[in-house]
Amino acid sequence: MLLKTFCEQLNFFSMPIVSSSKPIFSMIPIKKNLLSIVILSISTFAFAQKSLPKSTWRSALLRGDHEIPFGLDITPKANGKYEVFALNGAERLAMDEAYFEGDSLHIPMLIFDSDLVVKVTDNQMNGVWKKSRNGAWVKALPFKADKGEMYHFAKTSSPTKHNVTGKYATYFQRPERRDSSFAVGVLAQTGTKLAGTFLTPTGDYRYLAGDVVGDSLFMSCYDGSHAFLFKAAITPNGTIKGGFWSGISGFQPFVARRDEKAALPPPTALTYLKPGYDAVSFSFPQPDGKMISLQDERYKNKVVVLQISGTWCPNCMDETRFLVPWYNKNTARGVEIVGLFFERSPDLKVSGPKIEFMTKRFGIPYPTVLAGTNDANAGKALPMLNDIKGYPTTIFIDKKGKVREIHTGFSGPGTGKYYDEFVEDFNRLITKLLAE
Repeated sequence: MLLKTFCEQLNFFSMPIVSSSKPIFSMIPIKKNLLSIVILSISTFAFAQKSLPKSTWRSALLRGDHEIPFGLDITPKANGKYEVFALNGAERLAMDEAYFEGDSLHIPMLIFDSDLVVKVTDNQMNGVWKKSRNGAWVKALPFKADKGEMYHFAKTSSPTKHNVTGKYATYFQRPERRDSSFAVGVLAQTGTKLAGTFLTPTGDYRYLAGDVVGDSLFMSCYDGSHAFLFKAAITPNGTIKGGFWSGISGFQPFVARRDEKAALPPPTALTYLKPGYDAVSFSFPQPDGKMISLQDERYKNKVVVLQISGTWCPNCMDETRFLVPWYNKNTARGVEIVGLFFERSPDLKVSGPKIEFMTKRFGIPYPTVLAGTNDANAGKALPMLNDIKGYPTTIFIDKKGKVREIHTGFSGPGTGKYYDEFVEDFNRLITKLLAE
């Protein structure tokens, strides 16, 4: 039963997190917050629903006194299950088919080993978001939802003197490494509503949405793999200073200064061929064990795109959504794609089904293989590369088998014009290679 699971997991939540009732970086334990959900579950236990009408829910994961809000749009299906979309501003992200098991509703994102497990009582949901690895529960956060109007942080808007629309040079401090990581923040404010993302050398933070309230800024998102929360003060000179919470325990302070010239390093300069190499070679297994090599007849005299990816990677999911329809439209021109997946386990029996699931979920028509693991040893799978700096990484190979460009990261649709520029550059390079 879910209630028993709550109680069994209380000790798991004895960890420091941030309390909004104290200064932004103060720390309190999460046990009290989880216990309140357990008590609420006890009071409504006998009345848990086992079916749902079509409905929209204002949902939130709980980090102590902090909420990480997002929306859920739930529609019954003829098979007795449910179609569910996570709502992050303009994004409608399809979750996997939801279902009731006993008196608990499961809203999974199987590709990320993620599951929302909740009890529904009238107009409320209470439960947990859990993530597993190899079948074992490794992470969890309390979850709640209210049926009806969807809003993020402010139910009603009030006038603000700030408009944070623009581009920002952003520094995330990583205390455990005593350094900072750089990102380009892109924000768009309409009234008090806020949308945006942060671009990094290895990808973006996907769709963020929130509000400007007084002198403060709030944004969040949930994609089944990540749960992000940004809270910050807007200073008189327009600098944004605050904190970034991610998942169960991740936290980084950040500072963002308006800078329309802010830019990332060229994505083609991070991963490159070592001296003495001009090509990539490999032989990797598909989930069914069949080996794939660039020396196969299928790839001779073709332009080939290698997608370095992983089933655990939301940015890779976004790139796959671009590549699948692109491939279906363009493969007849003489282009092939191979998906090189780097997973948490090197065992094909463990990682193969995950690759198969992603292949089916996104309708991937090109070969997908297990190339290695997404850890410090990833570069050993392709020793001709200096390193694999981020996921996804895309390698472009010409008709003679020579590497012509290596692009680290992917600017997804949540980045607006940066996504449009990526698509334009991608098509321009492919057209050039085909014409040679």
